[in-house]
Amino acid sequence: MSRKRFARVGLAGSSVLRRSVIGGIVLALLLAVAGVTAYATRTEPAAQPSSSPATSPDGQPSPVPSPGKTTASAVDAPPRTTDPVVFARAATKALWSYDTRSRTQSEHLAGLKRWMTREKKYADWKSVTQQVPSPVLWSRMHDNGQRAKAKVNEGHFPQAFKRALSEDPGAIAQAYVYAVTVSGKQSIAWKGSGAGAEARSTTLAVQCRPGRSCALVGVLPSVAP
Repeated sequence: MSRKRFARVGLAGSSVLRRSVIGGIVLALLLAVAGVTAYATRTEPAAQPSSSPATSPDGQPSPVPSPGKTTASAVDAPPRTTDPVVFARAATKALWSYDTRSRTQSEHLAGLKRWMTREKKYADWKSVTQQVPSPVLWSRMHDNGQRAKAKVNEGHFPQAFKRALSEDPGAIAQAYVYAVTVSGKQSIAWKGSGAGAEARSTTLAVQCRPGRSCALVGVLPSVAP
């Protein structure tokens, strides 16, 4: 498969990673929806792409592991799972949830940092911080008592991503990163009984190396269907 073909699927190259979205050298350098280099998934049997929602070997829906919390106000800790769809669903919930009443913007970011891969070559922390309000806006939201909760409905591998994997399944074995699209709803509330909700979708890059729990690589700038 040509690199032009791969350019339709995926996440970003390590040099581009710090400028825009997720860097990479996976799947023979896929290029992402936004024109940056892409990531893909491993192909070992234990980590085959799961359906949406994730399913167990007997075909029943697999529950998303309940992340723990260090304190009542802290961001949920990442679950220990080797399933990229399960992890992406949990990560999306963490990204869409916040409470400006009980923690500062820097504390919130510190909580999200725990979800990131420790491989600096791939980690696109900037794409994650862009999902969080600036310190000034956070302060104004705090004054207004704003908080948000997320409900995740489903997660899946983008079609173009799966197609690329099926055509070259062995090309994944360098970075072991999945592209996963997640959809759900974010509910927001503020002082004076104010509230609102909206449907949302996002595409994440999730690294699941053999023998390790999954970790977040970054957030794509566009949603891959």
